[in-house]
Amino acid sequence: MDDASSIQRSIKYAKLLHSDPNLPTLPDDEAYSIRNSSFSAMGASCDDRPRISTEGSPLMMSPWNQISPFYTQSTWSQASTAVEEPPPQNSLIGSLVREEGHIYSLATRGDLLYTGSDSKNIRVWKNLKEFSGFKSASGLVKAIVISGEKIFTGHQDGKIRVWKVSPKNPSVHKRSGSLPTLKNILKCSIRPSNYVEVKGHRSALWIKHSDAISCLSMNEEQGLLYSASWDRTFKVWRVSDSKCLESVAAHEDALNSVVTSSEGLVFTGSANGTVKVWRREVQTLLKQECAVTALEVDQTGSMLYCGSSDGLVNFWELDKNFAHGGLLRGHKLAVLCLAANGPLVFSGSADKNICVWRRDGTVHTCLSVLSGHTGPVKCLAVEVERGLKDPRWIVYSGSLDKSVKVWSVTDQPPYDMGMGMMKNHQPLRIDSTSGSLCSDRSYQ
Repeated sequence: MDDASSIQRSIKYAKLLHSDPNLPTLPDDEAYSIRNSSFSAMGASCDDRPRISTEGSPLMMSPWNQISPFYTQSTWSQASTAVEEPPPQNSLIGSLVREEGHIYSLATRGDLLYTGSDSKNIRVWKNLKEFSGFKSASGLVKAIVISGEKIFTGHQDGKIRVWKVSPKNPSVHKRSGSLPTLKNILKCSIRPSNYVEVKGHRSALWIKHSDAISCLSMNEEQGLLYSASWDRTFKVWRVSDSKCLESVAAHEDALNSVVTSSEGLVFTGSANGTVKVWRREVQTLLKQECAVTALEVDQTGSMLYCGSSDGLVNFWELDKNFAHGGLLRGHKLAVLCLAANGPLVFSGSADKNICVWRRDGTVHTCLSVLSGHTGPVKCLAVEVERGLKDPRWIVYSGSLDKSVKVWSVTDQPPYDMGMGMMKNHQPLRIDSTSGSLCSDRSYQ
């Protein structure tokens, strides 16, 4: 995209935005959604590279306060003035702020952005303006997945709620049911064999989650929805009839993430530091002391990325029998969310930053660091920006500072502005508060 078009576009979005208000101090660790493991890691790790770990169990290793032992301070200094020409390749478009709760989940469909928070509201945004919204009866909105005309939301109360867009008015969303359905609950409750023991020495139906839902993942080709929960299970739902097909006791501690691939593989990550891949037989890809906090499969289905509370991102080559590809080191604190689109991978962290990585084969280069949130980055959503000569991506980042920021990102290295940054592909920090660019840290 040429300079004139870029400047006009920036002016267009600027007219729609207001400046961020002063955001309140974040709550203590008990308010955060990722739970650390109370179990110690068992067995040898599939990744036999040397790792540095702190003392104590994973329960004592807070992902919010832990400093990654692999983090290296930058030797670059901050640029003294903002760059006027050419405009930055990666830049902040604007912020969406509504003082009603911390942002825990994001999902996109076309030009619409859905945001979920601990206010129980799901807000819908269009062109950086609030388009509509709807509210659930109870439960913090921890996950949002969109499939066709249906919107699925996972909640703190362990329920999955299903919503539909009104065919007469696209701004109206009506609740069409929940998972499991009342019919299936009544039918299942008749047989004593359908009850299983859950924590607290209670019994519950196997088709119901007994704790918070932490993640949802949709396999469009198979028409299956996967839900992961802090009750240590993931469940498989058939979207066509809302039936629970299977419940899998997957890990010895809370599940924080579940993702699926086009080949039908299911990947789960747990607070006890394990990553597992499921088909007919389960295979453990990783065992570590640090909690697994995020998983993502790229669009080609060839790479699996895993974020952890130590600030590292592991990745595996799925088309090479799950060979461990290496580590991405770019954060000081826990990696809380991941997103992949085209050649780019994005990692959001409790250190309030978003790293933009470009993948070439198994080589990953950190192109830039998006900075501006005043709280941990909890969720990410990415869309390709259409109608442009050069590829660009729109990145939405939701934070516990109660805001959503919207970024425009390219897959090209930062401009060489006389500071030697292009030479070694040093990542640039894109600071939304000052509008300036500065080198953030060295890539290892």
